[in-house]
Amino acid sequence: MPSAPSGPLSVPAWMTPHNLLRASVGVALLTIVLKTLAWWVSGSVGLLSDALESFVNLAGAMFALAMVTIARRPADEDHPYGHHKAEYFSSGFEGILIVGASIAILWAAVLRLMHPQPLEQLGWGMGLSLLSTACNGLLAWGMLRAAQVHRSLALEGDARHLMTDVWTSIGVVGGLLAAGATGWLWLDPLVAIAVALNILREGGALIWRASQGLMDEAMEPGLLARVFTVLGEHNHASAGVVYFDSLTSRRAGARNYVDLHMHVPAHWTLGHAAEQRTAVEQALMQAVPGLRATIELLPEGQATVFETAEAAAPGGAGT
Repeated sequence: MPSAPSGPLSVPAWMTPHNLLRASVGVALLTIVLKTLAWWVSGSVGLLSDALESFVNLAGAMFALAMVTIARRPADEDHPYGHHKAEYFSSGFEGILIVGASIAILWAAVLRLMHPQPLEQLGWGMGLSLLSTACNGLLAWGMLRAAQVHRSLALEGDARHLMTDVWTSIGVVGGLLAAGATGWLWLDPLVAIAVALNILREGGALIWRASQGLMDEAMEPGLLARVFTVLGEHNHASAGVVYFDSLTSRRAGARNYVDLHMHVPAHWTLGHAAEQRTAVEQALMQAVPGLRATIELLPEGQATVFETAEAAAPGGAGT
């Protein structure tokens, strides 16, 4: 999940997730053309592996754009909590594509390692590869900044995928330079194998992150600390006034959720208790933008039936 910005961070108004993902699709198409030409004129399997990954970039960007569109849909009768989790499917899909591409690259590199072939027109090949790398790097930088502002998982996932492509291209060019300088043709497929392994690692990480989000992973520690800070400012348990417990949290795309109990003196009127809860809710929303807090009011010392049953169950708090 995009980490919370440590300080003020802003991007131009046009840098929305939709616009940037559309740009990612366009850059992916341009990159495919440039890197395919680079492989064609050089014969480098390293550049071929780079070109193959660009197809993964294109598919990932298109799917991310679709998931961001779905995630923006409002809550409905079938999805009362909204569609925010759709962005996790983007990360998982990109991860699967990356794993598939890494296997294809490994296969091509091993064949070339067993049957080396001379490299041609390295200057043109490397020049075209570096041009596409510059486009990807510039776009990825902007996307990472916008992902923090908009808290978009799909945007961050596509940006990190592009950054992997950038470092992959740099590695491939380095391998070509080494092969050209030494005459050791095996350096080119060896670098391609290293590229494939790096891509495989990135794909596994994206799949893991998507699975954790779909399993209702807790809010990230930094944001959760803000929640506890707000509750601490409103906690007056020592005076027997207000205290909080039973806090749980989860994340769903750009949205975070917390559920907790707010205990108030039994003699308070419902209206007064509701006013205090409203103050806590407003403070939480200011501390964590986009947070949805569900606060249940209870008299002090009172527990819910569910909590009582949980505590009495074998292995529960009451055993």
